[in-house]
Amino acid sequence: MPQLVKKLTFNMHKLIQEIIIYLIVALSSLFIMSYAVHMLVGGLVSKETEYLLIIVTCLIGVAAIGFMAWDVTQRRKGIK
Repeated sequence: MPQLVKKLTFNMHKLIQEIIIYLIVALSSLFIMSYAVHMLVGGLVSKETEYLLIIVTCLIGVAAIGFMAWDVTQRRKGIK
């Protein structure tokens, strides 16, 4: 029984560590995407248009990151 608890604790620790890494990567990716839009169109269009473009870009990025996370879970389950 103690070995089972030790194994479950190790797996949970590894899962939490992986989730933290994925969150850091996702947030930094969204930041870089929004900054790239700001650098490309900032000053060329109005602030409202720039904010709208940043929001659209971030929504597309969130959808792509969500799909990649879904794909990872499907591959781990052995479906794909």
